Amino acid sequence: MTGLAVGTSADDVEAPLVTPSGDVTDRCLSELAEENPVLLCFYTADFSPDCTDEWCAFRDFDWFAAGQDVTVVGASKSGVGMHQRFIDRYDLTFPLYADTDLELASAFDVVYRTFGVSKRSRRSCFLLDEDLTVRYRWIGDHWLDPTRDVPPLTEVHEGITEALELEPAESFGF
Repeated sequence: MTGLAVGTSADDVEAPLVTPSGDVTDRCLSELAEENPVLLCFYTADFSPDCTDEWCAFRDFDWFAAGQDVTVVGASKSGVGMHQRFIDRYDLTFPLYADTDLELASAFDVVYRTFGVSKRSRRSCFLLDEDLTVRYRWIGDHWLDPTRDVPPLTEVHEGITEALELEPAESFGF
């Protein structure tokens, strides 16, 4: 299995970050982690059906939408303009890194070659604390194409809650 291990410190990579308001700035991971831990989620590309499903699920999962304890950030090979259209089209509430050269994905050891040809980031999630230490991780391991796995949001939420020692959110019987 690839990817940074829990307890490992991540490099402080800088890349263009597109916000839901449409702002674009080069931002380091450490800047994002100053206020809250960061859940950095790598995915394949904007507008691919599985990625659309993934980010709409993140949007609809109330615990992430609240954004009180964790800042959710996406990262894919898609460029700034595509990210802006993707955020607008699906009313996403999360910023997205434009990792066009896969430098961010490389720093987390999640670059993958689909069928040995096309480079992309393996679908994965890393929880980073203020020191950029990995506190939790989920990495897709689909037998043929690891970019096809979709993060199990309940499992990710439980892992984050445990890693940060947060009070479990009320499920209202769901």
